[in-house]
Amino acid sequence: MAGLWVGAVALVTAGRRGRLPPQQLMRSAALRTLKHVPHYSRQHLLVSRGLGSVGYDPSEKTFDKILIANRGEIACRVIKTCKKMGIKTVAIHSDADASSVHVKMADEAVCVGPAPTSKSYLNMDAIMEAIKKTRAQAVHPGYGFLSENKEFAKCLAAEDVIFIGPDTHAIQAMGDKIESKLLAKKANVNTIPGFDGVVKDADEAVRIAREIGRVDEEEGLFQLMVLEVHSPRSGYPVMIKASAGGGGKGMRIAWDDEETRDGFRFSSQEAASSFGDDRLLIEKFIDNPRHIEIQVLGDKHGNALWLNERECSIQRRNQKVVEEAPSIFLDPETRRAMGEQAVALAKAVKYSSAGTVEFLVDSKKNFYFLEMNTRLQVEHPVTECITGLDLVQEMIRVAKGYPLRHKQADIPINGWAVECRVYAEDPYKSFGLPSVGRLSQYQEPIHLPGVRVDSGIQPGSDISIYYDPMISKLITYGSDRTEALKRMEDALDNYVIRGVAHNIALLREVIINSRFVKGDINTKFLSDVYPDGFKGHTLTENERKQLLAIASSLFVASQLRAQRFQEHSRVPVVKLDTVKWELSIKLHDEDYTVTASNSGSTFSVEVDGSKLNVTSTWNLASPLLSVNVDGTERTVQCLSREAGGSMNIQFLGTVYKVHILTKLAAELNKFMLKKVAEDTSSILRSPMPGVVVAVSVAPGDMVAEGQEICVIEAMKMQNSMTAGKTGKVKSVQCRAGDTVGEGDLLVELE
Repeated sequence: MAGLWVGAVALVTAGRRGRLPPQQLMRSAALRTLKHVPHYSRQHLLVSRGLGSVGYDPSEKTFDKILIANRGEIACRVIKTCKKMGIKTVAIHSDADASSVHVKMADEAVCVGPAPTSKSYLNMDAIMEAIKKTRAQAVHPGYGFLSENKEFAKCLAAEDVIFIGPDTHAIQAMGDKIESKLLAKKANVNTIPGFDGVVKDADEAVRIAREIGRVDEEEGLFQLMVLEVHSPRSGYPVMIKASAGGGGKGMRIAWDDEETRDGFRFSSQEAASSFGDDRLLIEKFIDNPRHIEIQVLGDKHGNALWLNERECSIQRRNQKVVEEAPSIFLDPETRRAMGEQAVALAKAVKYSSAGTVEFLVDSKKNFYFLEMNTRLQVEHPVTECITGLDLVQEMIRVAKGYPLRHKQADIPINGWAVECRVYAEDPYKSFGLPSVGRLSQYQEPIHLPGVRVDSGIQPGSDISIYYDPMISKLITYGSDRTEALKRMEDALDNYVIRGVAHNIALLREVIINSRFVKGDINTKFLSDVYPDGFKGHTLTENERKQLLAIASSLFVASQLRAQRFQEHSRVPVVKLDTVKWELSIKLHDEDYTVTASNSGSTFSVEVDGSKLNVTSTWNLASPLLSVNVDGTERTVQCLSREAGGSMNIQFLGTVYKVHILTKLAAELNKFMLKKVAEDTSSILRSPMPGVVVAVSVAPGDMVAEGQEICVIEAMKMQNSMTAGKTGKVKSVQCRAGDTVGEGDLLVELE
């Protein structure tokens, strides 16, 4: 297809075709023609939406059938492009995923084992048998699981099945962080100082950590780095990470010897669990950097391109949370230098597929090679939005042997895109501890312009302990960063997720934070902005009044609805005053007296001497409620209303518990007994659902405050549970191998 299709996220709804906004179209001289956005079936609308306008040539022969060796949203994402290219698809699944969306989307599906990943999605024998059974010609591995496993690629090659990714040499060279660092040095790519070998044990890890800080002055790599020293030893801080790892798994920062020993233990266990490879490396940790990565694309004919950068600095536990493209920080010269080094590294290993070269960038725009991911990245949609390329399509074309269709000069930066990773996590616990459960209600904000949602779930889907807790990737696109962020704010407000905890509140606070809006960010952003942990949105005085007015209106609207039965008025036992309502509201342990009255769909509410007019359709059955408060539009969600007066309202992303009663009921409520809170000083409960990996104490043992009691694995991450005080162990309620739920009692002290 001649020319480059310029990308824009389009609003796509069932039974309708849309066009790209004209203001988004003239950024690239390569634009030739504007096509209609493809029609999507209802099934497609459950998953990934709104790719850029890309050319799909039905006469270009690739593969008849592709097996996707993955699950969830990325499996759905790959299937979507395959359908556009006329390729039949095969889904693999575990017993737990038998009814998943990716299974329903595919033309065929094969079960490869029980729920644990080691017995299903990492079970190469079962997957190879599925390939033979379905006669798939190629395999797309997605990300994670076997996507960077050279042995899997070799098994496919032995059966003449095409691996849609780089060849085994590139996987070996770049997938291994130790070897990739050596190759990067050889290719004149800036690298971070560290130990270029495998760390054998915890003692060696400590020795290496102490020595890494002694810099080779000939390289001069530290001259431009400003490090915050937390230890008298010159080597610290250091980063311990899995050699075969990615996605934040098997990574720990250590500031002293003790943290190095713990980090070695936990990182090796996580690496073995996630990748089947427990080898670790250690390198100098650069404090306060930005995490910026370059998307590369190469073919089997020696061609390679860099597709601009992605800013990925907003992270928790070394996992990205918010990404955007391009980066507000880079200038054209730095962008070009990073892109050229990324391409040089790709060409050095004859890279042929989509891949990502990750860099750490300091405040002076000095950049250092971190690693190369030889697969499709989770955050690839933002690159697709600003370039117009379908990266899955390009991977399939390259795997078939076609040369790249574009030159470096053809690659544009058209507009701005932001991606938020929506997780089933409680953001109030360490910025996100996993939550499990069934999605009782689920509605994506695809009715808004410039929104794309990549997901692999639907109402009724289960979030289990066995897999990553990501619900979806929410992407917004705009002509500039301001528009993209405003669309993200609206999209988060309009996202309905019920049945599990989620991180919408944290995501929304990040994108409206003044530092983030200015672009003043680094990988420690969350801990810097929220040093005491995330507490939710802090209401301004005006926002507090708006919330109280909305809550009052909801309460009265529900009371008025309760007076009617099948469109006829009930006969009340006691005549109700429907003209003026005197209410007592408790919010954040503060009591407020509110007066509300209504005229049709508008409520007049007096709060703290201010009068606010609240207008809405008051459809109390809808999960979303659009409300106008004195000219300000708000989208709120009333999550629950209880007979006792409690209401949970999602307002500005955060869920607020409001207790609202009539004046008489509030006076009588003072005589109700209060529930006594549980004394938790002598007990340890699980903060998340997971599997107990190890128990370090027994009844009768003395433990010190902060001492490790047990280790829980949740979504392939190891979490150390420690004692809250010094004392004697009275009882142990768990053992290694047990599955525990959030709040389950683990250990009790005397």
